[in-house]
Amino acid sequence: MEDKRQRARVQGGWATPTKSQSAAQPATPARSRLSQTAGPAWRSKEQQLCDRQFVFKEPQLVVRAAPEPRVIDREGVYEISLSPTGVSRVCLYPGFVDLKEADWILERLCQDVPWKQRMGIREDITYPQPRLTAWYGELPYTYSRITMEPNPHWLPMLWTLKSRIEENTGHTFNSLLCNLYRDEKDSVDWHSDDEPSLGSSPVIASLSFGATRTFEMRKKPPPEENGDYTYVERVKIPLDHGTLLIMEGATQADWQHRVPKEYHSRERRINLTFRTVYPDPRGAPR
Repeated sequence: MEDKRQRARVQGGWATPTKSQSAAQPATPARSRLSQTAGPAWRSKEQQLCDRQFVFKEPQLVVRAAPEPRVIDREGVYEISLSPTGVSRVCLYPGFVDLKEADWILERLCQDVPWKQRMGIREDITYPQPRLTAWYGELPYTYSRITMEPNPHWLPMLWTLKSRIEENTGHTFNSLLCNLYRDEKDSVDWHSDDEPSLGSSPVIASLSFGATRTFEMRKKPPPEENGDYTYVERVKIPLDHGTLLIMEGATQADWQHRVPKEYHSRERRINLTFRTVYPDPRGAPR
């Protein structure tokens, strides 16, 4: 019996702590121990998430924007570009012909010029040009696969206008292309007056009568743009009744121009473009 009690005391000693051990190390519940060991780690991660801030970073790819067109609407001489080809220059002279005389000239031109609607050719498709034209000059003129036959019979009024422009600008001309825009639907598409028969740096004198139309210009893109005109420089010039515009230098080599259709009603407009045509392009001045 005494042996059984002794064995029980020994087994109990292995199974349970002594009073002194219990007092020195109080038991901690399992949940409490878990919170004490895991809590700080979780709080640290939560704090890191709270400390994070969203920072916007600019894209590395440069976004290109098409430049705003430059508007030229005051009298003056403007150098619109400089390149290895040379200086591109336009000269604007509003009121070159006063209003009363311009009104009379417009009426006479509408009646006396032998206007004709010619057929244009684009990508082997023939279409009626959206304007009427006439040609004056002792030599034929070919552009956009259209040939204007010689017509040396200048109207006296046209010869007088040519002489007046020559006296005021110092340039000389021997030919004239006339354009009649009947309304807002008539137009001329992008092009350059760079035919070989005009020489290397042709001077074009453009005299306008009638409704104001916007004359638009765009610079030809560099070779690396592969013909993309999206980001090129542009110029807009409103051409009023009696206004003279001169294009000279490298303008035809480096720029294109057009008169676009418009969505608002426009009265008739006549544009006279004086130029010099050479009989042999190889003999034209360089």
